[in-house]
Amino acid sequence: MTRRAAIIILDGVGIGEAPDADVYGDRGSDTLGNLSRAVGGFSLPNLERAGLGNISTLDGMRARGADESSGAWGKMVPRSAGKDSTTGHWEIAGVHLDSAFPTYPNGFPKEIVAEFEAKSGKRTIGNVAASGTTIIDRFGPEHERTGALILYTSADSVFQIAAHEQVVPLDELYRVCAVAREMLVAPNDVSRVIARPFVGEPGAYTRTKNRRDFSIAPPSETLLDALAAAGVPRAGVGKVDDLFAGRSIESKHTASNADGITAISKWLSGGDQGLLLANLVDFDQAFGHRNDAAGFYGALREFDASLPPMLASLQGDDLLFITADHGNDPTTASTDHARECVPLLVLGPRVRPGSVGTRSTFSDLGASVAEWFGIGFRGRGTSFLSQAIVR
Repeated sequence: MTRRAAIIILDGVGIGEAPDADVYGDRGSDTLGNLSRAVGGFSLPNLERAGLGNISTLDGMRARGADESSGAWGKMVPRSAGKDSTTGHWEIAGVHLDSAFPTYPNGFPKEIVAEFEAKSGKRTIGNVAASGTTIIDRFGPEHERTGALILYTSADSVFQIAAHEQVVPLDELYRVCAVAREMLVAPNDVSRVIARPFVGEPGAYTRTKNRRDFSIAPPSETLLDALAAAGVPRAGVGKVDDLFAGRSIESKHTASNADGITAISKWLSGGDQGLLLANLVDFDQAFGHRNDAAGFYGALREFDASLPPMLASLQGDDLLFITADHGNDPTTASTDHARECVPLLVLGPRVRPGSVGTRSTFSDLGASVAEWFGIGFRGRGTSFLSQAIVR
């Protein structure tokens, strides 16, 4: 089979509060809608042409009819509990979680910290919920003096370890993160252990691009597992292999959205077959978590400008899906992920422009990709392929 499919996940680019947003404290979050108003209206001509303006009211973006659009469009509602990258990616791949991963707003229990220190052979400092830039400014000098690891968390289910690259070599930082990943099991089964290396001097520390995520493994079969069993090649761009604990996918890690876009474009224009699963993380990591609306919009414009050459690379049996994993509204007081619906755009030579409606789960995307490749897997989703494709 010569069919190909690419899923590009714009990390944190939600399109309006989910029906249960109030349960998560996210009532009013609308990453794209609020951002469009905050920047005085979007100028994203290629995403508009693809149908983004048809999904929701976005300032500066026109709703186009099917005769004026290049793609099919819709939105997807989250069904899994939680609002983090692991949960969102797993749901796209067909896996639902009944309960959210545990979080630690007051830091980790003493017994967890003691076990980690005993097993890793390293002392820790910090153990608070904080942003990554604040935490290294606060504890960086003590870390450099003592060599103790900086342990912290956030509103997400993460066990994060920060260390200066000249104090703790990367291999050692990755080793202790692997130790933490192995010991953090239910009921303390955090979604991700994250290595957060940094460099610089006190007052001028900067995080490097050598971050690494150590995710918990999916609890059941995913789209990637099903494709692997069917012999369909799978390639990744960005942190996607980490989010699936390296199972059934290998990924090219990237330093920025620009680096990721280059890798995606290379795959689309080359002779690679099967599925490409890509994550562009700057929307979330660099801008959403820092409430940087201008930077977030700049990243959207960068991605919009990259679309024409990507689309020009699509062959007759290629499909390109653009979506997200959760929201991260840079205009709200919160700097954390938001419980939002996500946009869905479908592009390719065989796509029939028009709406595929509001999908009741992200898993409908995984089910549609599975049908495109002719395998029986549907996970927890229902394929919308018949609505989007000219047979």
